[in-house]
Amino acid sequence: MHIAILTFDGFNELDSLIALGILNRIKKPDWSVSLACPTPTVTSMNGVMLHAQCSLADACAADAVLVGSGMKTRDVANDAGLMAQLLLDPARQLIGAQCSGTLLLAKLGLLQQVPACTDLLTKPWVQEAGVDVLNQPFYAKGNVATAGGCLASQYLAAWVIARFEGAEAAKAAMHYVAPVGEKDLYVDRALANIAPYLPVAC
Repeated sequence: MHIAILTFDGFNELDSLIALGILNRIKKPDWSVSLACPTPTVTSMNGVMLHAQCSLADACAADAVLVGSGMKTRDVANDAGLMAQLLLDPARQLIGAQCSGTLLLAKLGLLQQVPACTDLLTKPWVQEAGVDVLNQPFYAKGNVATAGGCLASQYLAAWVIARFEGAEAAKAAMHYVAPVGEKDLYVDRALANIAPYLPVAC
């Protein structure tokens, strides 16, 4: 099981790294989580440099893809060559996006007739792309999910874990990372946000 987190120059550390940390709570030999970047290194909006762990082509072949946000996402959305490399397919992948990452899903045509979540800054751009924006932190339809707000990355990660490993595995991952004294609160909130969008089997 390979989960790729698309991470572009100017990325928001909270989006990519919180999801990375939570998703890596699954300790199985066939479970891997990678930062997928268009270049060997990318630099965050706060100057943190990361090395790519896999390519965009690798991400397109992954079982799940999460699209983080960043201060240069609109540049990515307007880069035809870069967007052409994002061959994402909800028929065979789980696909999630956060904040301005939602704009990329809209531009890729993955949110047709589907409302979405995003941050307040990105909201008008997503609306301009023809997508209705919801006033909530998480929404999913089928294999496509969106989240709004930096700390909503936990909901995307929990959704991916629940879809692949079940709700109990998602609860365990969230319990591990939640603050001491607030663990039940965090787990309950996460499950309350994602449960309406999970198949009954989860």
